[in-house]
Amino acid sequence: MKKFSWQEGMDDEELNIDVTPMLDVVFILLIFFIVTASFVKEAGIDVNRPQASTATQQENASILVALTNDDSIWIDGRKIEQHALRANIERLHAENPKGSVVIQADKDSRNELLIAVMDSARAVGVSNVAIATADGE
Repeated sequence: MKKFSWQEGMDDEELNIDVTPMLDVVFILLIFFIVTASFVKEAGIDVNRPQASTATQQENASILVALTNDDSIWIDGRKIEQHALRANIERLHAENPKGSVVIQADKDSRNELLIAVMDSARAVGVSNVAIATADGE
């Protein structure tokens, strides 16, 4: 049987489809979606929050600050000192300027620390500051 002119000199290896460009596109799309995704940030510690009957859901909460019963401050899973509070809130606010600050204060934490967090948030330009409460029934 005679081969056609376009088949002459071709081996079976040359007839394979190259999927490398398709994989490149898939990886680029994956990177794009990872970079543009909005990740939920956690304060890094569970606190015993008080209950409130008038609590409402806070939207765009991008900065979560936890205050424990031993008066330690946690942001992004790290324990921070009170003097570094403003710098950390300022950094997180720069990452998401439309976000708000939610303070998860333990019911046994000091009010002085709560006010310090609120002052630090307002000093860097965050006008939407909320205090988290426990889920009521």
